[in-house]
Amino acid sequence: MSAESFIDTNVFIYLFDETDPEKQQRAENLVCESLNRGRGCISYQVVQETLNVVTRKLGARPESARLLLEDVLAPLWRINPTRSLYTQALRVHTQHGYSFYDSLIVAAALEAGCVRLYSEDMQHGQRVEQLTIVNPFAPS
Repeated sequence: MSAESFIDTNVFIYLFDETDPEKQQRAENLVCESLNRGRGCISYQVVQETLNVVTRKLGARPESARLLLEDVLAPLWRINPTRSLYTQALRVHTQHGYSFYDSLIVAAALEAGCVRLYSEDMQHGQRVEQLTIVNPFAPS
């Protein structure tokens, strides 16, 4: 089940953000590379959050959401909810002060054996065990 990189929801949302072409292109490159190399992953939470935002806030049609699920999200989806995932999330929350939902993302990345977590929402460069948080949209 080991993967190299975990991708947070915000990366997928930028795939649809035509107001920021640079971030949209970075998100597309990251997602395509993860799909092509088979080294990226996501959790059930990322699937839920992404589909919620694209259908409710971005107004994607059901067929577009279904294609996103089948072609992009499902191939990357590796982590499902378990008691140990929630236990790990509570530990991350206590030790690192992340919100519970961010702690679930970190816990899922750790469970998948990732060394990188791509997220715009957490502190760039911070380490949690073997995991380094990377903001893929930070200036180079």
